Amino acid sequence: MMSDCLFCKIIAGEIPLKKVYEDETVFAFADIDPQAPTHILVIPKEHIGSVAEVTEENSAVVAHIFEVIAKLSKELDMKDGFRVVSNCGESAGQSVHHLHFHVMSGREFTWPAG
Repeated sequence: MMSDCLFCKIIAGEIPLKKVYEDETVFAFADIDPQAPTHILVIPKEHIGSVAEVTEENSAVVAHIFEVIAKLSKELDMKDGFRVVSNCGESAGQSVHHLHFHVMSGREFTWPAG
């Protein structure tokens, strides 16, 4: 945990929000500024700064995150499809430097992504 990290504070229960899922490794919650009818963030409890910091030592956490995303997609009835996004670096739109995946569904998504 990093004391100045927003997502670490969320995991610690210091910031109230709508929790969607939690286990020993992963925390998922509703985005406070949703960009789709369903928009959740899935984050590791371990502080990893971004996709650029995934290593052989912590990659199992990322694999588990995708297992959780698959589970949530079924539980939240995302049968028409969903998009998973992880911004890496400020020029890509990463504003919180804790690895996180946006999972969005319930509307059409265009390509290329903006």
